[in-house]
Amino acid sequence: MKLELFLNFDGNCREAVEFYAKVFKSSVNNLMTYAEAPPDPNYPLKEEDKDRIMYAGVPVGDMTVMFMDMPSGTPVVSGNNISPTVSTADKAEIQRLFDELKEGGEVHMEPQKAFFSELYAMVKDKYGVIWQILHYVPRKDGQ
Repeated sequence: MKLELFLNFDGNCREAVEFYAKVFKSSVNNLMTYAEAPPDPNYPLKEEDKDRIMYAGVPVGDMTVMFMDMPSGTPVVSGNNISPTVSTADKAEIQRLFDELKEGGEVHMEPQKAFFSELYAMVKDKYGVIWQILHYVPRKDGQ
């Protein structure tokens, strides 16, 4: 089983994808605009949607976060529709991720000890996505 996240945007997906690829020291894969997709007579392409991103992926650890711009006129509720969680055993990496994601965003919880984690933080980034970042060390029984 693999967990994948899909984040939807309203015209600023390209900027967001580049930001997240930088934060997670990754790359942007398979970026495709609506204009590059095969035409579908059932869904004619609007002129204003041609440069919007239909799909892009950013590998983060063992998963791929997927991104898209919703077609124009489709409402996007930013931030509270998904809360991606990043877990790592590297406390310095938790701080780095937090510091980069908070730029232009809003801190919900500074990195601190929580009952479920030695170090936990929550931040809303400049695109309205709320990220949870936590220190994860597998238990001795492998859980």
